[in-house]
Amino acid sequence: MPETQPAAQPASRFPVADRATLPDDLRERYDAVEEKSGFLPHVFAALAHRPDEARAFFAYHDALMETGTPGLSQAERELVVVATSAANDCLYCVVAHGAIARIRARDPYLADQVAIDWRKAPLEPRMVAVLDVAVRLATDPAAVVLADLDTLRGHGLTEDDLWDLGAIVAFFAMSNRLAHWAAIPPNPEFFLMGRVPRG
Repeated sequence: MPETQPAAQPASRFPVADRATLPDDLRERYDAVEEKSGFLPHVFAALAHRPDEARAFFAYHDALMETGTPGLSQAERELVVVATSAANDCLYCVVAHGAIARIRARDPYLADQVAIDWRKAPLEPRMVAVLDVAVRLATDPAAVVLADLDTLRGHGLTEDDLWDLGAIVAFFAMSNRLAHWAAIPPNPEFFLMGRVPRG
């Protein structure tokens, strides 16, 4: 059976700015991302026509996902995004962050398992507890109560870890809805990342 690539789709149903017209700081960031990964993720293109919002979006993303407290590893943070984005039916974020999770966890299977049913994924009890609360916060926030935070404290999460967890869920709930609203498709490159050697 021949290998098929997803059909090319526009990066957004809203206008996509020409990169040459972007402010210098955004253009430089986009160039650096493309140089590092070999492609520009569609979310960058989709947000480019609103430069102030793009800056704010990526600054908050980086604060949560790249530099947050050490109590949640980068791989664990990505798995939170995968699980909550799956619960929100966000194809873009599941595929894109699944790719990043595969790389950061050094596991080609775990992100898929978490996306389909995190309850059956081979996770430590601590991470099961984290995803249980995170997915409820993403889908039924009023159902998350103080006892849930106490449960996570019992698994060793600090107050900063708890804040990060809530902020990641909230940020990606927004991201999931923007991706739906703008009909942002996953880049084809994401599907093989962390599955086959690069290049």
